[in-house]
Amino acid sequence: MLKIESLNTYYGDSHILRGVDVQVPAATAVGLLGRNGMGKTTLIRSLMGYVKPASGRVLVDGKDVTGWAPEKMARLGIGYVPEGRGIFPNLSVRENLVMAERPGLDGRKAWTFERVMHTFPRLAERLGHGGQQLSGGEQQMLSIGRALMTNPRLMILDEATEGLAPLIVAEIWRVIGEIRATGIATLIVDRDYRKVLGHTEQAVVMQKGRIELAGTSAALAADTSRLGEFLGV
Repeated sequence: MLKIESLNTYYGDSHILRGVDVQVPAATAVGLLGRNGMGKTTLIRSLMGYVKPASGRVLVDGKDVTGWAPEKMARLGIGYVPEGRGIFPNLSVRENLVMAERPGLDGRKAWTFERVMHTFPRLAERLGHGGQQLSGGEQQMLSIGRALMTNPRLMILDEATEGLAPLIVAEIWRVIGEIRATGIATLIVDRDYRKVLGHTEQAVVMQKGRIELAGTSAALAADTSRLGEFLGV
């Protein structure tokens, strides 16, 4: 579904991504691992159109969409949960959700408002609250729920559990498991490499803007010495 080929991205004179190749097949969960500052978020921002790559290609269903604007990428069926959540603080929980509601590219509405409420009971109790009135965990649930309301084919989750309490973290991983079970492809970035490898079929490890390790999640989980080398675990 998603294929990234030889992607190079700069911030000014700083060469951040150096020939990155990543694939996310349909209905497959892929983990994106690496220590802070290795280029994970830059990779996501480059494929989503927030940052223009210097070279390389981003392909969706074989079509070259390199440098497309974020709103055009969203219309391809890509749901994005950014680091920092990105909800609208001046809108209510209900408004944040219903503004994003639309059928998937195939016309299906597997994720409805009612289903999101069932998945996130905390949000159902706070429909009239403004985004700024929610706790960090509730804001993260809202960000994920809003992305699901677009009925995406691919979900990208960038540090979805960062800074959250353990009970909320467990809830987020439960929802990620439910998303996978519905056949939505996922690209997951998270510091907890064990959780990432346990919730994905494939994974890649970034080091200084390059992909240094790639393979099945089970094989990478078993290769503790290499993981230790690149993740410092």
